[in-house]
Amino acid sequence: MSKSWNHLVAGDIVDVVSPGFASTPEQVEAARKFLLKWDLRPRIPKKLIQKHFLHANSDDKRFGFLREALAAEDSKIIWCLRGGYGSNRLLPLLDKIKKPRRQKLLVGISDITSLHVYFEQKWGWPTLHASLLDRMGSGKLPAKIEKETMDLLFGETEAVDFNKLKPMNKSALNSRTIRAQVVGGNLIVLQSTLGTPYQLNTEGKILFIEDLGERGYRVDRALEHFQQAGLFKKCRALIIGEFLGGHESDGRALWPLVFKDWAQRLNIPVFSGLEAGHGIIQRPVPLNTHAELTGGRPGHLRIFSQGVSE
Repeated sequence: MSKSWNHLVAGDIVDVVSPGFASTPEQVEAARKFLLKWDLRPRIPKKLIQKHFLHANSDDKRFGFLREALAAEDSKIIWCLRGGYGSNRLLPLLDKIKKPRRQKLLVGISDITSLHVYFEQKWGWPTLHASLLDRMGSGKLPAKIEKETMDLLFGETEAVDFNKLKPMNKSALNSRTIRAQVVGGNLIVLQSTLGTPYQLNTEGKILFIEDLGERGYRVDRALEHFQQAGLFKKCRALIIGEFLGGHESDGRALWPLVFKDWAQRLNIPVFSGLEAGHGIIQRPVPLNTHAELTGGRPGHLRIFSQGVSE
């Protein structure tokens, strides 16, 4: 069983990091104003974003800011500004430090999946797959989803319910309640862990995947890689979140057919329709916490936050 994380209260410090791509000064300022709106205190290092040909900063600098956030005794949460690419380059550097004394709740999606997997598997921490600060600050997230995320972080709700899951095979339709932890995130980032010391462990878990801009053959390639690496052997269930873009030259998207094919190939329950990913609706998904998945039409997933008040 994973450990609990501490609910936020008004006045709490939020450590802001940027492990992947850079954000503009305007996006950083909008993120700051967003956190202030929630009556939180944003801690954004002055040189967090520096000119770099690929990332928000050099590997050493990006890791340095993350390490400082992990070591801070006066904060509970680390919230990422943006995804993009870069988090996986920090994993070998994380191996060189001791497990932080104070557990932090990591928040982010997309490229941040690398850090979710690391924190969950190396340190046993729960994390939160939820909107990045650049999205929060943009005002594009529906008010209902913003409130759901806020209520979860501040302890106003104890769980997130996904009531409209579509069963994609007989196993999903007939499945009894599965009690396990949810792991996963961005499909291609998860694929990048395979064959490394940070490989995703799905044994006894419910696997959640989502992605953006991946054509059908690339989605199939990733799932075949998962299959050959043994990720589906002891996995309890597969839940497909939002997949967007990735259209062929004729305008079609082939990944729905890919998922339909895989649902028939796998002997575990496969569901689609989890409202999380890169789209407008980015519902929060607690990872590495207790969850209950019930089959049927529709399927139902309840994920407990395991947050506690200090």
